[in-house]
Amino acid sequence: EWNGRWRDGVRRFWRGDPGAVGELASRLAGSSDLYAPGGRGPLASVTFVPCHDGFTLHDLVSHERKHNDANGEQNRDGTDHNLSRNWGVEGPSASAQVTRVRERVKRSLLATLAFSQGVPMLSHGDELGRTQRGNNNAYCQDGPLTWVEWDLDPAGRALLEFTRRVFAIRAATPALRRTTFFPPRPAESDGLTWLRSDGTPMTEEDWAHDSNHLLGMLFDGTRPMLLLMNGGGRSRAFVLPERPAGAWTVVLDTAHDDRHLADTGLTLAPHSLLLLHHP
Repeated sequence: EWNGRWRDGVRRFWRGDPGAVGELASRLAGSSDLYAPGGRGPLASVTFVPCHDGFTLHDLVSHERKHNDANGEQNRDGTDHNLSRNWGVEGPSASAQVTRVRERVKRSLLATLAFSQGVPMLSHGDELGRTQRGNNNAYCQDGPLTWVEWDLDPAGRALLEFTRRVFAIRAATPALRRTTFFPPRPAESDGLTWLRSDGTPMTEEDWAHDSNHLLGMLFDGTRPMLLLMNGGGRSRAFVLPERPAGAWTVVLDTAHDDRHLADTGLTLAPHSLLLLHHP
């Protein structure tokens, strides 16, 4: 079943909406609130950021309004409910800062898709940075606007390699591909704990705080894994949970390319996602 709640919750979090952390957590964990009452598991949830209708992934971070004039309906067609953000400029931008933020948010959205419970659906061309120049209802177009450009520029090649990387991590990590929901309370070998910035479990007050844009998702098991997300516009320090021996390893950081060890804490860049493993 196509999970529109997943799409909307993830888009709201990564564009920086207030009060989006609780919804994000439910979607990351498989949307048990939607599927468990009917006796279904996480695999009932088809997760996606864009699909064939609406903005492409690139356009989702480049446009805040639709540009459907080429469709011949005076821009009346297509949805206005895009939950998008252009990060300062509508459409193409020569600003290095705007481009940097857009590329980071695209990577954070793709990584969220890869690391969420459920069945991920990747819309064709999003892994290449395909654009429809803000047209969110291009079904009637058959031309360069909707064709996939296979002659990739450096940005397109880098995004493709990143996409391959995050889905390879998913394929190699059983904890990201569960067939059952997490238990209601964390168990030593099969648990999930939501963490706040000081490395301690989230409280009811933390969930209700509209200004909170930071979330930690700790998978406890034979090899602990930690997913950190900062949907806000400023850097945030995060205290890593203590483990008996060894340091956490940063496996993926949507703001940086390097893989490194992290001892007691680290700093999350704005609009970034990190995945860490512990020996």
